[in-house]
Amino acid sequence: MIYKATFESVKEHRVPQWFHDAKLGIFVHWGLYSVPAWAPTSGDIDKQVAAEGWEAWFANNAYAEWYLNTLRIDDTPTRRHHIATYGEDFSYDDFAPIFNQAVQQWKPDEWADLFQKVGARYVVLTTKHHDGFLLWPSALAKPYKRGRYAAERDLVGELTEAVRKRNMHMGLYYSGGLDWSFNETPIRDIVDLPENIVQTADFVQYADAHWRELIVRYEPSILWNDIGYPAAADVPQLFADYYNTITDGVVNDRWRQRKPDRQRGTDEKIVPPPVPHCDFTTPEYASYDQIVEKKWEATRGIGHSFGYNQNEGPQDYLSVEELVRSFADIVSKNGNLLLDVGPMADGTIPELQRQRLLGLGKWLDVNGDAIFGTRPWLTAEGKTNDNIPVRYTQKDGALYSILLDTPRSQQVTLHKLRASEAAVITLLGADTALEWTQQDDNLTVSLPTLNNSPAHTLKISPAPQLLD
Repeated sequence: MIYKATFESVKEHRVPQWFHDAKLGIFVHWGLYSVPAWAPTSGDIDKQVAAEGWEAWFANNAYAEWYLNTLRIDDTPTRRHHIATYGEDFSYDDFAPIFNQAVQQWKPDEWADLFQKVGARYVVLTTKHHDGFLLWPSALAKPYKRGRYAAERDLVGELTEAVRKRNMHMGLYYSGGLDWSFNETPIRDIVDLPENIVQTADFVQYADAHWRELIVRYEPSILWNDIGYPAAADVPQLFADYYNTITDGVVNDRWRQRKPDRQRGTDEKIVPPPVPHCDFTTPEYASYDQIVEKKWEATRGIGHSFGYNQNEGPQDYLSVEELVRSFADIVSKNGNLLLDVGPMADGTIPELQRQRLLGLGKWLDVNGDAIFGTRPWLTAEGKTNDNIPVRYTQKDGALYSILLDTPRSQQVTLHKLRASEAAVITLLGADTALEWTQQDDNLTVSLPTLNNSPAHTLKISPAPQLLD
């Protein structure tokens, strides 16, 4: 299909099967902010904002990749740390030569091997975050900066090659709304955010040219834009050209185009304009409580930050149990998980992050059949007779019942399910069919001795009826 440059025509694009099947992607936030690698450990964004509001969040921003913005706000913990550690005269740009020296040690194949071992089907790398520093050798000159303001290695290209050698898809993130080299005004509150989106003609041309350069050079499977886009940009043309080049590509939902409104009151709730077109939505540190028909992707860090934050310890990271159970919940409701790693400046993935990734991968080695290639069932959630939460997925006529804890007895009863007389029930990771009985709307399964695992999966084939 040839897509024309209108939103009506690009809306005809359908989410490709690979993205529905993939379920797990790895997000990578890496850049100059990886050198200081510092932010307060103020908690997950949703909880912090609910407790103290947006102004407190931006002053105590737990996102280490927002280091430059927080540095520009007077008397923040980040600013005090920066002055005490580097001195008043040390600018954010002074991190560039340190970063470029550090990345010489990076081995992209080691990342790709790890991501493949975990079970990821795609990877998304930050090519340019809000600070404006580039991770690829763009042919475009950087306005308002001396020199290239870019990595000396083609980090985008090298990771893309390593990822594709292992049959994973490669996606590219680009901050198309914010660029703090074009707009140095700090964001202090949520009402500042739309005002900070760069709307100048030179930035419109700059961002569009960057996206087109990334598409031509690296042929990304995903265009992952962030924090809106300039109002004057021709997004339909960009999408049409992308789909015509990458027929099975996808674009996310963060392309909202809104003109700045300085008349808006500080206490007025910001209602963003609708997204004219996207293939999937991207709730951040959030999920849904039911199946959502529109494809979506939950995105979050393993800790409170996307970029590496040296202040985070075990108490700040999801446990393997929390990670597995959250992932199963997301998949049951038609979502993918884009799980972020924040490497150190030299490309080292911190050990605590590696442990969580490998723990998830170990669970998927046994239970991946209930995740990859599945689709939502008639309902996402259930409970056992001893109140263990259950998440349901389906594939090839079978139902997968993912028990989000270990049953306390050798039998487990699933409510409101009626299996056919010919049903075969197995425990993923074991070869033997399990004994089961049906009484009214209760399906009771006899279990073998279970190992220690965050979740256990029963496969029921063919899928049972769901009873009211």
